[in-house]
Amino acid sequence: MNRAQALLLAGVLAAGTVVAGAGTGAAAADPCTGGGPLPRLCAQPGDLIDVTLGELRPTQAVLGFDQVFYKLGRYGGDRDEAAGDVNKRFDDWCETNGQGEAASAGPGARLDNPASFSCTVPVGRETAETVAPMKTAVIGPGGKPYLTDGHHTLTSFLEGPDGSPRMRIRLRVTDNFSALSPAAFWQRMTAERKVWLRDENNRPLGVEQLPDRLGITHFRDDPYRSLVYFTRNIGYEVPDGATEFLEFSWGAWLRGEHDTGAYDLTAPGPYLDLVKRASKSMAALAPDAVVDDGKTAAQLGRIDEWNGGKKETGGEFAKLGRPLSDPKPGKLAESLDYKARVLPLPACTTTVTGPRNGPLVVTGGVTCLERAAQRGPVVVRPGAALVVTGSTVDGPVHADRATEVHLCGSRFGGPVVVSRSTGPVRIGGPGCTANTVAGPVVLTGNAALR
Repeated sequence: MNRAQALLLAGVLAAGTVVAGAGTGAAAADPCTGGGPLPRLCAQPGDLIDVTLGELRPTQAVLGFDQVFYKLGRYGGDRDEAAGDVNKRFDDWCETNGQGEAASAGPGARLDNPASFSCTVPVGRETAETVAPMKTAVIGPGGKPYLTDGHHTLTSFLEGPDGSPRMRIRLRVTDNFSALSPAAFWQRMTAERKVWLRDENNRPLGVEQLPDRLGITHFRDDPYRSLVYFTRNIGYEVPDGATEFLEFSWGAWLRGEHDTGAYDLTAPGPYLDLVKRASKSMAALAPDAVVDDGKTAAQLGRIDEWNGGKKETGGEFAKLGRPLSDPKPGKLAESLDYKARVLPLPACTTTVTGPRNGPLVVTGGVTCLERAAQRGPVVVRPGAALVVTGSTVDGPVHADRATEVHLCGSRFGGPVVVSRSTGPVRIGGPGCTANTVAGPVVLTGNAALR
């Protein structure tokens, strides 16, 4: 056990606390004293908090979708079971929960039912080694948990075969800023680099543009973030004590060195060639070369020798490039196999954002509701298309003979009726976060239901 791990474990054991949600009942002079579960406002650095995926607040607006697609392809497949192992999602959940690896997961085991599988380390017997890879959070105003590491992993859990906003996981608290006002909170988060305020093109974002919940629909796709993921252990290694958003710093640098737009990122050959070129340029950097925001290549884990000193036919690079037909396919092949199932959205001709009152009648083109709050019914006329992502519709949705209907990661306050569509109808599924609908969903006579 190194010194950093010892200090980490000491902090967890000293805190000795698994913090519950915000308690109820009469307010005490000091809610952080006395017996029983402590409110989340009392969580201290090193405490482990139990959360649901649906209550977590992201601190970045972008993901590498191809990284999430790899995980979802693996989670939804059966090759682990065919090899006599448990599905990778159980290993990932146990590791994220501070419990090592999966020990068992029989038929019918589900992530949303922890009693249906077991981990190698029981709760309460965590070690420095098992706590270190846990994802992290900062407690913000009102006791809300802000996720600072683990956006890809937890989004994969949410979008996986047994995922939902109600799924539970533990996180390790790094800071408690709950006493700050919202403005002071974001100022502190920004000053301490605990929030990533850049978009998928590396342009600045405001905190108001961050998603308010997990789910792939609520994020933007940054291909450079995916590229960095695939170069792991080929061009860089995650160092001990890595700071939040390390991979985004590498992505910002790679953006100036390689043009992802020049490669077909749906085909294994060109994608693998890009990974090779990018990882070799990372490994070729001098250790003291500044990569991004004052961080050097050495601080960001630049690898001493490309691919661990092995040829292209060996090491991590060879593993990455294994085809889907291989008994142990590479991450890239599994990612692209899942990616091929994701239906692209049509281009918007009209976009609605923010609050909107009154009925919305779509008579032609492609109307998109993006992070909108539509107060009133939505009607889609024949020949028109509707795309609703990350929005709230307070009323029914009715589409008849539409060209396309895509409803992803949104909340609907009334019934959803889609009939006789001439093109794709998608309500959840690959690349489309599940919705919440207060009423029936009726789909009849549609040409292509996804």
